[in-house]
Formats: sequence, structure tokens, C-alpha cells
Amino acid sequence: MRAAWLLLAAAPAFAAGEFFDDFAQKDLDALRASGWVLRDGTGHPGLPGARFSPAQLALEGGLLTLRLATDGTPANTTLAQLCAARKFLIGTTTARVRFRDTPGSRDPVIQSFFLASPLKHDYDPDFSEVDFEYLPHGGWGEPETRLYGVSWQTVRIDPWQSFNQASIVQGSFDGWQLLTVQVEATRTRHYVNGRLMGEHTGRNVPSKPMAISFNHWLAAGAVAGAPRAYEFDVDWVLHEAGRTVSPAGMQTRAAQLRKQGVARQDTVPDAGLTSECNL
Repeated sequence: MRAAWLLLAAAPAFAAGEFFDDFAQKDLDALRASGWVLRDGTGHPGLPGARFSPAQLALEGGLLTLRLATDGTPANTTLAQLCAARKFLIGTTTARVRFRDTPGSRDPVIQSFFLASPLKHDYDPDFSEVDFEYLPHGGWGEPETRLYGVSWQTVRIDPWQSFNQASIVQGSFDGWQLLTVQVEATRTRHYVNGRLMGEHTGRNVPSKPMAISFNHWLAAGAVAGAPRAYEFDVDWVLHEAGRTVSPAGMQTRAAQLRKQGVARQDTVPDAGLTSECNL
């Protein structure tokens, strides 16, 4: 597998484009200046009335931390999300993240890494999304801890009706995880730590440029009570445009960039689209 990666690396230097961020920025202003959108305001996903705030994002020691604070009520729930430019489609995207369980908690928090385009209206045929969503305390009507890998066709938010293909792995993923999604013209593949979760095809395959995103949000079902807080971390994210690269190959490339002292690199051509940073 390493030899296969080296053959790819020996091709014309990332002709289709490469995006890498090691989250070594000194502060949130530097994060914005490097092209990330820090979500500020209300809207899906999450409890109606809850708010996304840039103050829930933090950079320290080369890690990006997404924080969630709540007392179980929407008015006192603050969420975190950030999004890159909307220009990613065919290719491979990997993030190294640290999911966190909180023993004893039943708050239905969702810790997510995903790529998405805007939903312009109910059942928008141009909507595209691939995601990983971790529910450390259960949620969505089920108590089990589990990780989802989903490829979306479209959705109606209210009342909820979704059309997608999901792969689910039960059990805890507390700690560092390597999440990889490959998007090809006719299929997607989700991997966790190099293990194939699932392959999705048909109308669920993305067709429009998407924004690389991370969010930390709260679903319905939290019990009102004392204030509490949760975190999950992102170490780095890498996208190879136009390439199907193995999870091991993506990890090798990220390590190579770090060894070279590259904290951020973006040679993926701009698509001329705005990044609304929602959903």
C-alpha cells in the first residue's frame, strides 16, 4: 500500500489539488484568515433555539477543539461548527479526530465530520452530503453508543424525511480515530481506522461541490438541569482531489506534510461558491 502511495506521489504534483490543515493557527482570527467559516447563529442541526457560536471553538497545541455547553434547554445550549470552502467532490478526505464519551451522561450529543452542500429547499435534488456522526450517549430514539457513515440523496427538515444510505457500527469510539471517506463518480466508501464501514451507491452519491465541515451539536432528548459541557478534537484534515487513496495512504501523506513543516496547504481550485456553513 505504501508503494502504491509513492507511485501516486510521483505523478505530476497534485494536479487535481490537495487540501491540508494541521490546525496550527495561533487563534480564531488566524483560522478565519486561512479560509475557515466559523458558524454563528441558529438553525439546523440541533435544538430549535440553540445557538452556534465561534466562542465554542478553540485552538491549542495544534488541535482544534469543538465545545458544546448546555443545561438541557435550547436557550442555554451553545454549539460549535466550522466549514471550509465549498469546492470538494470527487476524491478522498480524511480527518484524525478524538471523540469523547462521558460516562453516565445521556445527553444526545453528536460529534461530526462531514462534507456538505446547501439544502436550498425541501427535497433539493442538488443536495449532496457525506458524513460521520458519532453518538457517544445514544440518541435519535435509541440508547446505544454508535458511529454512522452516511451518504445523502436529499432531505426534508420539518417534518423530517430523509433519503440516504447509512452504515452503522455499534459501540464506543472514545479516543483518537482516523475517519476516511472516498467519493467516486458512482460510489462512496466510509472507513474508520482503515476498516470499511460501508459502500453506498446510486442517488446517494454526491453530485455537487461540498464544504469540509466539523460540528458538535445536541439533538432532542436532553433533560433540563445543571450546566454541563462536552468537547471533541480535530488533529488534522486532508483532502486529495480526484484521487481514491487508501486510509493508510492518507495517513502517510499527512505525516509527510507534517515532517516537511507544512501546517496548511490548499491547491484545490476554487469553485466560485459560497460556504454557508449550515446543516
